Amino acid sequence: MIKVVRGNPTPEELAAALAVVRARAAAASAVPPGAPTPRDSWSDPSRVAAHGV
Repeated sequence: MIKVVRGNPTPEELAAALAVVRARAAAASAVPPGAPTPRDSWSDPSRVAAHGV
């Protein structure tokens, strides 16, 4: 359930927000169990060490 707690969004704004939530949920369910997620890859310390930062 999505609840608007502040403001008065238009139907178009609600549709856009729902589209983002649904796309994120679909992408998350498409990742095989145990596979690294983009967030895991981003926070991987070896990524920082590889770039000399």
